[in-house]
Amino acid sequence: MIDDLWYKNGVIYCLSVGSYMDANGDGVGDFKGLLRRLDYLHGLGITTIWLMPFQTSPGRDDGYDIADYYSVDPRYGTLGDFVEFTHGCKQRGIRVIIDLVVNHTSDQHRWFKEARRDKTSPYRDWYVWSDKKPAGANKGMVFPGVQKSTWTRDKESGAYYFHRFYDFQPDLNTSNPHVQAEILKIMGFWIQLGVSGFRMDAVPFIIATKGAKVKKPVEQYDMLRAFREFLQWRQGDAIILAEANVLPKTDMKYFGRDGDRMHMMFNFHVNQHLFYALASADTRPLAKALKATKPRPATAQWGLFLRNHDELDLGRLTKVQRDTVFKSFGPDKDMQLYDRGIRRRLAPMLGGDRRRLELAYSLMCTLPGTPVIRYGDEIAMGDDLSLPERNCARTPMQWSTEPHGGFTKSDKPACPVIDEGPYGFPHVNVAKQRRDPNSMLNWTERIIRMRKEVPEVGWGDFTVIPVRDPAVFIMRYDWRNNSVLFVHNLDEKPREVAFSTGLSGETGAHLINLLAEDHSHADKRGQHRIVLEPYGYRWYRVGGLDYLLKRSDIDDDAVGGKKHPG
Repeated sequence: MIDDLWYKNGVIYCLSVGSYMDANGDGVGDFKGLLRRLDYLHGLGITTIWLMPFQTSPGRDDGYDIADYYSVDPRYGTLGDFVEFTHGCKQRGIRVIIDLVVNHTSDQHRWFKEARRDKTSPYRDWYVWSDKKPAGANKGMVFPGVQKSTWTRDKESGAYYFHRFYDFQPDLNTSNPHVQAEILKIMGFWIQLGVSGFRMDAVPFIIATKGAKVKKPVEQYDMLRAFREFLQWRQGDAIILAEANVLPKTDMKYFGRDGDRMHMMFNFHVNQHLFYALASADTRPLAKALKATKPRPATAQWGLFLRNHDELDLGRLTKVQRDTVFKSFGPDKDMQLYDRGIRRRLAPMLGGDRRRLELAYSLMCTLPGTPVIRYGDEIAMGDDLSLPERNCARTPMQWSTEPHGGFTKSDKPACPVIDEGPYGFPHVNVAKQRRDPNSMLNWTERIIRMRKEVPEVGWGDFTVIPVRDPAVFIMRYDWRNNSVLFVHNLDEKPREVAFSTGLSGETGAHLINLLAEDHSHADKRGQHRIVLEPYGYRWYRVGGLDYLLKRSDIDDDAVGGKKHPG
């Protein structure tokens, strides 16, 4: 059945092996330490772990400069340790997806070393070269302000090579069929070792044509279909989650009109407008963003997130909107990055305000898609702005009040643990929050459990309920004869709101609160009147708690859906 697709109604947890737990005592997190923390993740309720790169790497870009795709970096352990980890995940019902970084390699990769050494090498055409520095080399950088060019002269080869990212990350010539075949081999290798899918890094750059003579890159979307077809044959339920920060009008080109390309995509468009809504208490642009990204195939899904391991990219907002978000969440220059984003973690961005944190996570869990939580955000970890670029938000996990937050027994972690200030590990750690039933950690565990009990969000069709107050956002989801409804107040002041569920008869007359005891019953006109505290939120099941008895095996028109054409 179509609703057996595991990625439609789960919760994904993103982590870096090197930042989670060090069992070897060398100051770097490893797979042995991660394996020992699986019971914590299982208890949290997550269904999928997304691992950032862990393959052999010089480590100049936090592992995204890969030097060997078929290995585990010795700092993190061995292939045997990785298999033990995936086996432990399988025992606990947790799936694993890993980063697939194939837009570029490290300049220390064997392929690039051979390509630069010999122009007749079969690997020469695996990269993109030019005898002269191409025009426009100072445009198109991924890291403006840090990166100065996309073409760098290699002394050994006497030619320029193309790099969309840093100069130590030469781009692969992904138009080369031999490179494409190698990408399939990489996927097949990790699938055999227990992986359930991949988060594909920088997808628009992977499928774009590259070269000195390419003035306007052309996207080769059929490449995405080839990736998916390979996975479907190797392991039918394996997926690709695409990192593609693109305009809504191109979304279906990545998903495929027939659902034959990417299984999932991160919804950057909604993410940016969500942060504008949080900064301005104006939800109207968010509603438009949701409408613009609504079309998707039945087998496809959005990945909804608040913060990830990169900067908060605000490039899709207008200048006025972007300035509003900067003013609220990153007013100082050292909080901003690449002239387009904010490099902070969520908790300090929101001033450590528990009400706003809960509101933000409630929104993420109730917007259409699968929630993606970043490690440490479940305990409201902070950042270290003294670290360069994005490293400020990639500090080690804070487990306890033990030295270095219980992350390592080494005298010196590879990346310093936050040990001072309100977000230091003596104040913010897992052990302390476990013992507090009202902690952020225990709240997150409860909200994850409830999110998994409302499959309507993952599977159903949504409707934004119109209200006069732009600070109040109301959504209803309908799926298989059942409905859920969510209300959020994004303002610092209390709000009273009156609305109709939009459902006829007795169906919409009763709203049963899933998180507290204040239920709502409509008046004679079918209106619900609710008072929301500052940054307040409500999760309602429409009708009553007998929804499992009413759930249909098929989609019907009981709540406005379409009947089967037969």
